[in-house]
Amino acid sequence: MFTRILVALDRSPMGKQVFDHALALAKATGASLMLLHVLSAEEEGSPYAPVLSNFDYYPGLGSQSFEYYQQQWDKFKNQGIEMLQAYCAQANTVGVNAEFTQQLGSPGRIICQLVVQWGADLIVMGRRGRSGITELFLGSVSNYVLHHAPCSVHVIHLPKNSPPTQEVVEEPSVKVGTRD
Repeated sequence: MFTRILVALDRSPMGKQVFDHALALAKATGASLMLLHVLSAEEEGSPYAPVLSNFDYYPGLGSQSFEYYQQQWDKFKNQGIEMLQAYCAQANTVGVNAEFTQQLGSPGRIICQLVVQWGADLIVMGRRGRSGITELFLGSVSNYVLHHAPCSVHVIHLPKNSPPTQEVVEEPSVKVGTRD
């Protein structure tokens, strides 16, 4: 029986599926949820860091690039918090105890560290479907977690007939009920 479920979320459409599965498990077992979003440059939709050169051909351009990046990063962080708040409210509305955290770092490592700190007995997460050279260069968070987590891991896969999605969801849905 599960009592504490860590839910690793991102802002992709897959994140909604992961949340829905975790919520159903929590309702069935009476478990609490810890919703986690890891701020990482690896996540699709994260802002790119400006490249600053040693040559200052255009005074002020470096600081403008950094300021623009900082604005985009702050927006990215706020969207993550809004997503977590919406999912947490949805869980609490249906009687599931839920809390959330957003942390900066390597997603696989953060997930495995939080499992120990929070005392989770299950991780629910998605799998993007990377393979081959893409997985070699970008890595696989789900693969890392499967090999390093001290508890059970439930991995949600994309349906076989749909390709991995590249779309980023800007606003999470707070609707409760069936989808059309």
